[in-house]
Amino acid sequence: MISFEAIRQRAEERKGGAAALQAMLEKHRPDHERLRAMPDDRILADMTRRIFYSGFVQKVIDAKWPGFEAAFSGFDPSMLNIAPDDYWHDLTSDERIIRNGAKIMSVRVNAAFLRELAREYGSAGVFFADWPRDDQIGLLDLLSKRGSRLGGMTGQYFLRGIGRDSFIGTMDVLACLRFAGVPLSSSGTTKKDQQLIQQAFNEWAEETGLSFVHLSRICAYSIDSAH
Repeated sequence: MISFEAIRQRAEERKGGAAALQAMLEKHRPDHERLRAMPDDRILADMTRRIFYSGFVQKVIDAKWPGFEAAFSGFDPSMLNIAPDDYWHDLTSDERIIRNGAKIMSVRVNAAFLRELAREYGSAGVFFADWPRDDQIGLLDLLSKRGSRLGGMTGQYFLRGIGRDSFIGTMDVLACLRFAGVPLSSSGTTKKDQQLIQQAFNEWAEETGLSFVHLSRICAYSIDSAH
């Protein structure tokens, strides 16, 4: 695998120089202290937003978001965890939200999931902030198994959205990894691929001292997967 410095140089060339690249990176920083203090209802809200983004135009979800907040009772996991079946049935015809039954029911499952984390760790924010950075694939696997509709890219964007230091395996990032010599499969999504991606980011983090967020973005800025 090539040194990350070569990747950074490519990104600088594509984005107008070192100063321009750094300015782009400054807009994106992980914030684990904020994450540790984040209330569980805000974590469930972000989780739900990411789930509904998948398959829908994001601006449509954003425009209806106040209705989501009202319909889902502020995303309070404690309340949602004891809400009766009729509550969830009524949501499937609630015009304030996108009436997708499977995604609506994912909120019920994820509210219970976050309550379990809060009982085990004090809060879901503490759990997500303290999970070892060098095992992001383990955390994504846990989200997929214990949560609902949190597999694949949804889980990755969720972690980034709540402020956790994380990489996202976009097409550009996968192309960058292949350019760097990481032997990914054609899909880049197999279990072995995930292990190789984690290993690459762990090595680059040790080499550079950079966050996964910045490593991931520099990777994406360094290449165009369409070419």
